[in-house]
Amino acid sequence: MLERLNGLLMQAGIVITDTQKSQLVQLVELLHKWNKAYNLTSVRDPDAMLVKHILDSLVVSPHLHGERFIDVGTGPGLPGLPLAIINPDKQFVLLDSLGKRINFIRQVILELGLTNVTPIKSRVEEYQPEVGFDGVLSRAFASLEDMLSWCHHLPSEQGSFLALKGQYPAEELAQLPANIRLVACHELRVPELEGERHLLEFKHIQPE
Repeated sequence: MLERLNGLLMQAGIVITDTQKSQLVQLVELLHKWNKAYNLTSVRDPDAMLVKHILDSLVVSPHLHGERFIDVGTGPGLPGLPLAIINPDKQFVLLDSLGKRINFIRQVILELGLTNVTPIKSRVEEYQPEVGFDGVLSRAFASLEDMLSWCHHLPSEQGSFLALKGQYPAEELAQLPANIRLVACHELRVPELEGERHLLEFKHIQPE
């Protein structure tokens, strides 16, 4: 699996350490093992997990600006865990309301020795952080409206919302709340993944 990961990383132009590569392989092995019992993802094949879960998460990394991030509706830690593995200098809170997902993330943290990940079992609207985040990440929300509504309290004053989407959501963008602006749209290239991937970055418009 390491050889396969190396090939995908090369295609994506991502350079990471051997230790980080080993941790990503371990993550896939753990996800594959736990998935049989706990049904954490619809992707069953480890090879497909490398593309659809690992690489699809890693391509977000160049667009992370700041030190503190929250992955909302993280599921089995996606994209938060892969991003935390290759960004040991950044802190990640992984939020999900399902206990089995948080238990899996705790096990990954333990086995991989991750020190920059905090798993939290909570609904997003009930989670109140003491300090806002530099980036609020999610690939879980069906609509941008839901994400921006439920996560409105999470970014710091200068923080961003980072939404992972498939096709460019033109209709949704036309209906953005008045206090939110789109500051960037990045077309992501994920090796061997069919279909479009976009990362949309939003910020609150600060009152003058």
